Amino acid sequence: MSLEAERRQLTVMFCDLVGSTALSGQLDPEELREVVRAYQARSAAIIERHAGHIAQYLGDGLLVYFGYPVAQEDAAVRAVRAGMEIIGALKTQPGLPLQARIGIHTGPVVVGEMGAGSKREQLALGETVHSRLDATVSPGLTPLVGREEELALLLRRWEQVKDREGQVVLLNGEPGIGKSRLVRELQERVEREGALHLEFHCSPYHQNSALYPVIEHLQRLLRWQKDDTPQAKFAKLQTTLARYHFPQSDSLALLAALLSLPHPTEVPPLNLSPERQRQKTQEVLVAWLLEEAEQAPAYCAWEDLHWADPSTLDLLNLLVDQAPTARLYVLLTCRPEFTAPWGKRLHFGQLTLSRLGRRQVPQMIEKVTGGKTFPSEVLQQIIAKTDGVPLFVEELTKTVIESGLLKETAGGYELTGALPPLAIPSTLHDSLMARLDRLAAVREVAQLGATLGREFAYDLLHAVSPLDERTLQNGLAQLVEAELLYQRGTLPQASYIFKHALIQDAAYQSLLKSTRQHYHKQIAQVLEERFPETVETQPELVAHHYTVAGLAEQALPYWQQAGQRAIERSANVEAIHHLTTALELLKTLPDTPEHLQQELTLHITLGVALIATKGFAASAVERVYARVLDLCRQVGETPQLFPGLWGSWVFYALRGKLQTAQELAARLLHLAQSLQDTALLLQAHHSLWATSFWRGELLSARVHAEQGIALYERAQHHSLAFLYGGHDPGGCCRNFGALTLWLLGYPDQADKRNQEALALARELSHPFSSAGAVGYAAWLFEFRRERTGVQEQAKALLGLAEEQGSSDWSAQGTILQGWALAERGQGEEGIAQIRQGLAALRATGTESPRPYYLALLAKAYGKVGRTEEGLSVLAEALEARQSTGARFYEAELYRLKGELTRKQSGVRGPESEVANTQNPAPSPQAEVEAEACFHKAIEIARQQRAKSLELRAVMSLSRLWQQQGKHREAHERLAEIYDWFTEGFNTKDLQEAKALLAEVAEEH
Repeated sequence: MSLEAERRQLTVMFCDLVGSTALSGQLDPEELREVVRAYQARSAAIIERHAGHIAQYLGDGLLVYFGYPVAQEDAAVRAVRAGMEIIGALKTQPGLPLQARIGIHTGPVVVGEMGAGSKREQLALGETVHSRLDATVSPGLTPLVGREEELALLLRRWEQVKDREGQVVLLNGEPGIGKSRLVRELQERVEREGALHLEFHCSPYHQNSALYPVIEHLQRLLRWQKDDTPQAKFAKLQTTLARYHFPQSDSLALLAALLSLPHPTEVPPLNLSPERQRQKTQEVLVAWLLEEAEQAPAYCAWEDLHWADPSTLDLLNLLVDQAPTARLYVLLTCRPEFTAPWGKRLHFGQLTLSRLGRRQVPQMIEKVTGGKTFPSEVLQQIIAKTDGVPLFVEELTKTVIESGLLKETAGGYELTGALPPLAIPSTLHDSLMARLDRLAAVREVAQLGATLGREFAYDLLHAVSPLDERTLQNGLAQLVEAELLYQRGTLPQASYIFKHALIQDAAYQSLLKSTRQHYHKQIAQVLEERFPETVETQPELVAHHYTVAGLAEQALPYWQQAGQRAIERSANVEAIHHLTTALELLKTLPDTPEHLQQELTLHITLGVALIATKGFAASAVERVYARVLDLCRQVGETPQLFPGLWGSWVFYALRGKLQTAQELAARLLHLAQSLQDTALLLQAHHSLWATSFWRGELLSARVHAEQGIALYERAQHHSLAFLYGGHDPGGCCRNFGALTLWLLGYPDQADKRNQEALALARELSHPFSSAGAVGYAAWLFEFRRERTGVQEQAKALLGLAEEQGSSDWSAQGTILQGWALAERGQGEEGIAQIRQGLAALRATGTESPRPYYLALLAKAYGKVGRTEEGLSVLAEALEARQSTGARFYEAELYRLKGELTRKQSGVRGPESEVANTQNPAPSPQAEVEAEACFHKAIEIARQQRAKSLELRAVMSLSRLWQQQGKHREAHERLAEIYDWFTEGFNTKDLQEAKALLAEVAEEH
């Protein structure tokens, strides 16, 4: 070869691998090296056969010259044939399926030696080489004009990312303003520096498909094929995960569940609530992204957040929080209607894209025309009509070129005649339609593709299209050539995406309503018949197509299936959308027994989702279960009624409508007994042990709790937690059994049941069951007046509440923690916390425990000497007892009223629950009122067989009589109740009772 440079005509081919960046994330570096070497070897052999010269190996890219060093008359033909042969060869290459991207250009260049020292190469320079390389990297992209400042800002953020200061930027702008173009431009820049590129696309068709962008990304990353078995898909997932360090013991199972794979037999089951499973899945996904950023700086683009499903937004919240700790660049795009929830953070920035200025529009037009100029009158119309929207500028320019109004000359374009009025479309929609009209032969392909969505797979389009395969493929090729569609992959595994959502909208809106409905019906039917996996994993997609087709009857079961599936994945917001959509559709159908049953099933399922998002006693839950009860009366008693009745019961039980709850619980027991179903019988007793406890029917509560303990089998019945109330019935019967036993006067047995409940919760590792166990354990410790125990359990409860996002448990933990603070001498702080918790609890609609919690507030007021406020709180508690029917703590309410009345009168006992402060002289009337309260408390406790509360009330009465000199009466009454007890003599109440007996006996 001559070392002198020379000018010559040259055909340049650039060939590289599609998706090589993603491939590097899947393979070990040694494996990747072997794959790339095999690809290069096969390509080199083909190039050599066609007399090509490989000028450079650029990573996985090949720079090839045809017509150098020996000139060839057919150099361009040789290059095309070589390129086609490489593409074909890669399809048959063993191992991973590979795709090549090939660009070819012919033109004048200067060839000569380049480089220095020992590194010298014969390279060609000129527009032929560089324009082809640029086009190969960014095929069909809108010209980037007027975005220098925005791009510079984004690149400055990238420099921070490389220094391990992760960044999040939200690009906001109207449709067509150039958000995606900036995303692509930044991608090109950072990939040149070796960055990993990840992309996620939100879809208007999947706004309520939980984590849809993530699932789509993972399926591409794992290279799943249509004919892969579930076992093959799981193996690919397992192999991919094995290359990472982040996976915990349950990561594989969590991701398998996310991807709708059957739970692998070799992996331990996920003993998690749906909500906790959802959270852990999100944690795994974030950990995966963060580890990618450990290997190399990662560029992570999330497009069209205005279409994001709620679960995806929750995942992004987690990712945005952790981004600053990693070499991670998160670039988000959205339209103006999206409101960012991330506020002001140092690592988070928002960038709103403005329209192009009048001077920038001509620059963009020249980019589109390749530097050729338009006649002035045409240019001015484009400037005026496009109003600086880049997509409109590009599309209108192409429309004018294709319209026949202009003829091309050596220097530019000239009008073929006078410019007719309205010859240039006035809106982007008109412009896009004009382009589609000129592609009349393939417009139907675009319209059918638009009906499938912004992105669609070739195999589904082929299945629903009436066109033969050759015609269909030719049509798609024309749409790609016209840059209305982008193609990903090669046929028949290719997928297509409309260049912009507005192009899809234009094609879709051009359809007659009748044609549109016909297409949607056809798509839904083809999905049912030929794509069972899509139907299984995306039932909402089938439901959508049937709904738009006007076929409500066919859509309903898929909306129901989508709602149930979303609940199982703890995507409750999405579930509510699916189910309410189904209920609205149902209103359009005639009233039939079948439709009533469908409505009942939908409301029952909706109730589960509403309880998870709004709490047991929310107004929305009330409306749903009111309708459930109405439907139950119409449908009659069937096995399907049980979950609906149980959901109604739990709402009324916690809302404080205990008479209704009691009636429903009795009906549940009757239904379970008639069906002879052990699981249903357990849940019927579940409703009865809780209702009986709240109502103060302690003997009944004990019987039903013991029945629950006898019936419960962990392996068989733990799954009931996911159907009934979100908590394990085996733990719940022990929780309520413990509280009931203490009230009945069996402190040691109560403690035993409490320890059983806590142990079971630890074994199950089920968050909501654990919350119940520690919450009610805190109650028991408060009953026993053990401040440290309450404090520990309240802290644990608050931790679980924060982890699970439970406002109900958070409120109760705050109240109990406040009581512990007051007992520790921090009375005012404790009172503030209790009041805060009470307000939060009331906001959830929960009423049945309210009298008990008000009693705790009254005790705290007594501790700091605020007796008037304490008595006011007790009046509120007694009123709540009356309105709710929650009487389990009624005796204690009257006893506390008597104690605060004595405190108000200046009379107090040595162990009174009020402060020892200066008081006015005793009031005889107040003493009479206090004594009446103590007698009332004793009477209620005896009626309820609540021996522990009777003991307390008798002690309060005995202290009053002791103060009045009635020593014999005090001793007799106290001895009688004390002698009844056979256990619990280490508890504070019994120890104080023993000491008081001795004191009164000595005085007597």
